[in-house]
Amino acid sequence: MYGGGEVPSPAEESSLVRMEKILGAILLSGVLASVSLIAAGYLWRWLRTGQLQLEYALPGSNLYQFWVNDMRQAVQGTFRPRLLINLGIALLMATPYARVFFSFVHFAFVQKNLKYSFFTLFVFGGLTYSLFF
Repeated sequence: MYGGGEVPSPAEESSLVRMEKILGAILLSGVLASVSLIAAGYLWRWLRTGQLQLEYALPGSNLYQFWVNDMRQAVQGTFRPRLLINLGIALLMATPYARVFFSFVHFAFVQKNLKYSFFTLFVFGGLTYSLFF
């Protein structure tokens, strides 16, 4: 592995480029899916009521509670525009989480870089704490 000013080998550089492309795809797909869900929810709301405005408090104080409340509604068959919007928001919140997870996997198992794996795992732990507690 390289570090401390060393030049990466062609294989390491190729690995980094692949990682950057994968992480970029994760972020792009997460944001596009989130925007699509939110836009579909607002369009459904507008078609149903003629209004775009939603007035409600967010259910729960973290992503886990937010997600569980919405999944419970979906399982019960309560499909409303707000459900799509909430799922879009939850997906947007989970996108950076997925990015950090895949960064950790890459650093730990592909590059086998202990230092970056540790730092990424630390960030992952902080994100996990903030999303679930």
